[in-house]
Amino acid sequence: MYKLLKLPLQRLLIITLLCLLAACGFKLRGQISTLPFESLYVSAPVGHTIGPDLERAITASTTTKLVKNAEEAEAVLQVLGAVNERNILSLSGGGRVREFQLIFRVRTRLVDNQGKEIVPASDISLLRILPFLDAQILAKEAEEKMLYRDMQADAVQQIIWRLSAIKKPQ
Repeated sequence: MYKLLKLPLQRLLIITLLCLLAACGFKLRGQISTLPFESLYVSAPVGHTIGPDLERAITASTTTKLVKNAEEAEAVLQVLGAVNERNILSLSGGGRVREFQLIFRVRTRLVDNQGKEIVPASDISLLRILPFLDAQILAKEAEEKMLYRDMQADAVQQIIWRLSAIKKPQ
């Protein structure tokens, strides 16, 4: 008799938990398809790859049109700076580096085509830890470059998410 009651109670409990999870508002993040601007110009530091990466991501994942000059754009995304930093995180007993902390910082702001600020300058900082061995110097250099590329890709996605959350000025 207990087994007969146990099975429906388990099902009822599972169904109740699923309903509660659905009611909490949880949903997967999904893709961004629209930004609050019809056209956008990206102004980035010369020699840094974040500008082309931003342009590529905006073109691929949104309906916003990228323009070639700021006067034609409804908004201008200014990348004020993007820097890579490397700090020593830990040393061995013999004074050799065992771990580095890699930091990627990017500072952006959004203005309209007249230069009026829509979103003030904001920073995105991403951190990664790189274990280091003297015997693997070449491999660690390649790993460091890969980590910086990954951090830049993450920063690009965060910038696009921030742009999608902006309320269009009237």
